[in-house]
Amino acid sequence: MNKVTAEPSAACPVPGSSPVDPARLSLRRVLIDTYPENVAYLHRDCEIYRAEGFQALSKVEVRANGHRILATLNVVDDENIVSCGELGLSMAAYAQMEVTGSQSVTVSQAEPPESIGALHRKLGGERLGLEELRGIVRDIAEHHYSKIELTAFVVATHRDDLDREEVYFLTEAMIEAGRRLDWHEALVVDKHCIGGIPGNRTSMLIVPIVAAHGMLCPKTSSRAITSPAGTADTMEVLANVELPVEQLQEIVRNHRGCISWGGTADLSPADEVLISVERPLALDAPGQMVASILSKKIAAGSNYLVLDIPIGPTAKVRSMADAQRLRRLFEYVAKRMNLSLDVVITDGRQPIGFGIGPALEARDVMRVLENDPRAPVDLRQKALRLAGRLIECDPDVRGGDGFAIARDILDSGRALAKMNDIIRAQGSKSFDHNNPELGALTFEVRSPEAGVVAGFDNLQLARIARFAGAPKVKNAGVDLLRKLGDAVETGALLYRVHAGFPADLEFARRACSQSTGYTIGRADEVPHVFVEF
Repeated sequence: MNKVTAEPSAACPVPGSSPVDPARLSLRRVLIDTYPENVAYLHRDCEIYRAEGFQALSKVEVRANGHRILATLNVVDDENIVSCGELGLSMAAYAQMEVTGSQSVTVSQAEPPESIGALHRKLGGERLGLEELRGIVRDIAEHHYSKIELTAFVVATHRDDLDREEVYFLTEAMIEAGRRLDWHEALVVDKHCIGGIPGNRTSMLIVPIVAAHGMLCPKTSSRAITSPAGTADTMEVLANVELPVEQLQEIVRNHRGCISWGGTADLSPADEVLISVERPLALDAPGQMVASILSKKIAAGSNYLVLDIPIGPTAKVRSMADAQRLRRLFEYVAKRMNLSLDVVITDGRQPIGFGIGPALEARDVMRVLENDPRAPVDLRQKALRLAGRLIECDPDVRGGDGFAIARDILDSGRALAKMNDIIRAQGSKSFDHNNPELGALTFEVRSPEAGVVAGFDNLQLARIARFAGAPKVKNAGVDLLRKLGDAVETGALLYRVHAGFPADLEFARRACSQSTGYTIGRADEVPHVFVEF
């Protein structure tokens, strides 16, 4: 066998030649998206790497031009990534350094985050106080935690490992770590759903309805965590959602509402970091959910919130007992934070609307706003009920009149006009909801037998849509044609799957072969869920 040896390169000198200042390195932007973790790259033959005794995945401190970040170290052997005289930073880390052009940096071993002791105590099952959680959240927001440490915190606070006082402390800490908006108005409203129900885009209808009524509704939304689309993902089909906070404030002042992604407004920044860990783990612990939702709403300046908790066999919340338990936790923390909260427990037995995926859901929303006869009735009715609850917090509205007022705003076209104003203000995008450009690669799923649609697996349908490419591929997803109680014949079309890439289509097809997400049975087998509006 021939032995191949590499000659020492000019960039990687042999020991002793030392053509570079061992205390400083040239900064290089490495085009790798590691959001939200800061990652630094050093060449294995770099003198600083050898002299400092760095190890892969250890934390390093990078300083330049008055800026300082902590980063997780990756060691490379490819000079095309970094040479021996360079320090590479991932895109997010580089942006935090706020440097332009060529820049030299220093790199050294990092001290552990100040809050690491509190994290270890939580891992040991101890209860944490406000100051300890403030320290943890501050370090998370400032990207001082590695992915391993973030995962440890998420797992340590999963399920019942946060008592209600700790949830309040965590909420308070998450608000303090970011920006807090003040609209200087007595009533600022919002609506939020805990998620888990595909197609549930009621917020995109509620905002223009209540804004047309004259109420201030600054809707800042998350992108999808484990679903095929979040409100921000769907609104992004129609308009820009990554708005600087100054533009967001101007839009809300001028139009009484917006529908934007909260990540660019620096509202509860620790939450965006934690979501990046919760997403791949598919974790959504009750305590973290409460802190995440309430911290973002309060940081956005809201003081009145309608909260939607759907229950159903395959929803996040499966029973009324669990829903009431979660409701009490939300109400406890909201009261401590001086936030008026109206919790509504709703029907989560099946997807809301016909579309699952950003473009398909945007189609449904615009059809409801236009009072199109093709619009999904369940999406319209649920949005009107929730909008009515918000309108009834207006002191000039008599209790019980909210639904009728919301319906009049929608039927008259005022909600559509308001939505169009908001879309233009945020920067409209080309989208024809009458003929949406959906993923060109499709397959159909048909009923294996005659009967009625007796049940849905929300999780499976969401999984199929995600395999098809949603939400990254905006025009991918699942287009439903049958809902609960619908009669079907053998071979009747249940839904179409749309994808933009052959691999995505094949992944979705395999998921469908395991389970279609539909249960076909008898009419008396349709599950009943008792909800309160």
